[in-house]
Amino acid sequence: MRSAERATQDTNTRKSVVSERRAPDKLHHMDADRRRLLTAGLALGLGLAQDDPVSSRPRAGDLVIRSGDASRTPLSPDDIPFASMQTLAWAMDPADRTVRSGSRLNQLLLLRFDATKLAPETRSRAAEGVVAYTSICTHTGCEVDDWMANEQLLSCPCHFSMFDPKDGARVLDGPAPRVLPALPLKVVDGKLVVARPFTAPVGFEKG
Repeated sequence: MRSAERATQDTNTRKSVVSERRAPDKLHHMDADRRRLLTAGLALGLGLAQDDPVSSRPRAGDLVIRSGDASRTPLSPDDIPFASMQTLAWAMDPADRTVRSGSRLNQLLLLRFDATKLAPETRSRAAEGVVAYTSICTHTGCEVDDWMANEQLLSCPCHFSMFDPKDGARVLDGPAPRVLPALPLKVVDGKLVVARPFTAPVGFEKG
């Protein structure tokens, strides 16, 4: 009788140990499932944003309009001041006039220079001397809205990174880890038109 009771107790003890050992595994699997769901949800959200024409990145064939222009008048090279402060702009679908202003990452900087003063690669992306870059600093995402007139350089007011727009927005000073992605342009019927997508993903360091 005692042997039977001891055997029952041993069996219950083993079941308890096995259950305790399985508990962390179960929690681990629950956490993994939760992470997979979160990742899938994030991917779905990004996919929806990319499918939204207002938030999608500028596309080849888009026109360019001045930021804040309610009339949505397409810009020409002559609308961009020569060797002067950057013009803020958005890309616009020429078919339905959808302005791609749904994401701040889409905001553009337009500048115009003597094409012979541009670095060769920059010149290949310019339209009659007009170059376009993202307005978002690659450091922490501030807007690059300062202009150093004497040096003809772009400057971020947050941490003072400086970029050379005549040379692919090369970083000359400050903590920015990389150049500002450029948006290649061309001229069609006298208007500035997006020739190709951004040369690199638009984004910035986190944290």
